[in-house]
Amino acid sequence: MDTTTIFLHIAGILVAARVGGDLAERYGAPRVIGELLAGVLLGPSLLGLIEATETLRLLAEIGIILLLFEIGLEADVEHLMRVGGPAVIVAVAGLVVPFVLGFGLCYYTFSLPFLPSLFVGGTLTATSIGVTVRILSDIGRQAAREGQIVLAAAVLDDLLGVILLAVLYDFSVNGEVNIAQAGRIVLFVGVFFFIAPLLAKALSFVLHRYHALSASPGLVPTALVALVLGFAALAHAVGAPELLGGFTAGIALSRRFVVPFAAALRVDDEFTEHMHGQMKPIIQLFTPLFFVMVGLSLDLSSVDWGSGFIWIFSLTIGVAAIAGKMSGGLFAGGGSPTRIAVGMAMVPRGEVGLVFAELGRVSGVLDEALYAGLILVIAYTTLLSPFWIRWHYRRNAAALPSR
Repeated sequence: MDTTTIFLHIAGILVAARVGGDLAERYGAPRVIGELLAGVLLGPSLLGLIEATETLRLLAEIGIILLLFEIGLEADVEHLMRVGGPAVIVAVAGLVVPFVLGFGLCYYTFSLPFLPSLFVGGTLTATSIGVTVRILSDIGRQAAREGQIVLAAAVLDDLLGVILLAVLYDFSVNGEVNIAQAGRIVLFVGVFFFIAPLLAKALSFVLHRYHALSASPGLVPTALVALVLGFAALAHAVGAPELLGGFTAGIALSRRFVVPFAAALRVDDEFTEHMHGQMKPIIQLFTPLFFVMVGLSLDLSSVDWGSGFIWIFSLTIGVAAIAGKMSGGLFAGGGSPTRIAVGMAMVPRGEVGLVFAELGRVSGVLDEALYAGLILVIAYTTLLSPFWIRWHYRRNAAALPSR
């Protein structure tokens, strides 16, 4: 693809994301649904005008990393720690129950082979942290108790999903589970989460001091983008998703995060606000690319719409996908509206589900019918979630605590 075409595609995505988001808001839907549908419209599902190339995927990846940086920057670390127990239970239940349901339905009800059944179950464990966080942000609930539980649970879900994906891939290639490899990932990720905040805090302290001495414009956003991308690369190197590098950097630079035994590295709140203000236009530019790309990646034209098996399979697995994540919300604590809200917010599969499904297809584990059925399940959970989450909040506004 030549450079001119790439430029036109990027321009088309940015315009479509803006128009789609504005239209969605005008009709009472979250902006994210307009951006997702813009991708569906432009991609192979409908018009086929834009292909999800590696260049666009890279820009979309930068968008989700920067979005998670912003979420981390705004996060209340103390609040996150207070909901840590429920979040862990929600994440584990939201991984185990969908996996068991998906595997059981495929292996025992649809009589599929063992390995494809495992991959379908693995796909159902996914939670799209980007889609989930954006939905809660659009309705102003990311700082509420259930929003913090969902954020912490989705981050942990992503980590568990990476480990599960590594295990399934090893099993599909070698016919056995490599426990040592999974253990190494867990160890490296743990070391990363211990060292990365210390490093980010030290770098922000240096940046603060240098910024006071430098008259050069653009220093803060340049340094912060470099820091976030560097942390994303470091996260990938230790086996964690890149977006967790951005989230960790944001947490470390937030005004509510203090490094133990390093009070001298504390950066004043005014500079933290300045950093956020400098980064916001960049984040707002790149983030819509990610959500349009999720829509572009949903190739609904590949679905055999006349196949009875695909409809029965996708609807059955779709119910299991929703029920499995909703069951995790039962452990969130609080009243029924809060538990249902947490379960609903964990349902979208988005790009994480697509990674599982694509790996299964490329490795030859999933045939075209199973792959198409999973694409439909991912589409159900991703495209419908913003609507039923917003409906739930409207119906139960008085029963949901503000914090």
